Amino acid sequence: MLNVDKLNKTFKTDGGEVHAVRDVSFHAADGEVVAIIGASGSGKSTLLSLLGLLDAPDDGSIDMNGTQLAHLDAAGRTKYRSRQVGFVFQAFNLIPNLSAKENVKLALEFAEWPREDRDQRAEEMLTMVGLGPDKASRRPNKLSGGEQQRVAIARAFAAQPQLILADEPTGSLDRATGQKIVELLRNAATTQQTTVLVVTHDEKIAKQADRRLEIEDGVLTEIA
Repeated sequence: MLNVDKLNKTFKTDGGEVHAVRDVSFHAADGEVVAIIGASGSGKSTLLSLLGLLDAPDDGSIDMNGTQLAHLDAAGRTKYRSRQVGFVFQAFNLIPNLSAKENVKLALEFAEWPREDRDQRAEEMLTMVGLGPDKASRRPNKLSGGEQQRVAIARAFAAQPQLILADEPTGSLDRATGQKIVELLRNAATTQQTTVLVVTHDEKIAKQADRRLEIEDGVLTEIA
C-alpha cells in the first residue's frame, strides 16, 4: 500500500514562488492501477518525481508498506530507486547500443539480482509483454515504438518493484498501440501485485484505470 499525506513542493522562479504540489494526499493499493490526469503544468510530473525520489518534498510523507520514503538519505534513495520503483517514460529511454534483453538485464544489475538469474528473468519479462527471442536480441532502433515501450515495461517490472511510475507511457504511440500498452501495465500490475500510477492527458486511457485522480494547480482530487 502506498500512502501519501500532505505532500508539498514549491519552486522559486524569477516570477516568484510556484506551488507545484499542494497538500497532496492519496493512497493506492497493491495491484491497483491509478490514473493521474491534468493539464500541462498542473503538477503531474512534479508529483511523480517526488514519488520516485528524484526530488524531495518540502514537507509531507510518502509511506510504502510501512517504510517512510520522503526523507531517506542519499544511499537510501538510490537503493529505493533501483529496487522498489520502476519508471516507464513516454520517450522509452532505452539504451540504444544494448539489445532489448540487455536493457532489461541492466535493471536487474542495478537491483543486484543474482547474476545467474538475470538471463532467465529478462527472458520471462520480455515474454510477459509479448516479445519473443527474435525481438529480445534486437536493439531499440530495430523495434517499433510499441515494441520499445513493451521493453520499457519489461524493464520496469523486472526487479519486482513495489511501485511503477508511468509518465505519459502512450503519448508517442497511436491509439491502438497505446491501448495495448495500458492492458500490459494492468496485467503486469495484477500478476506481480505492483501499484501502478499512470500520468496521462488522455481521458480514454485514464478511464481504464481502477481509479482516477485529477491534479490542477498542484491540488489533487479524486474523480468519482
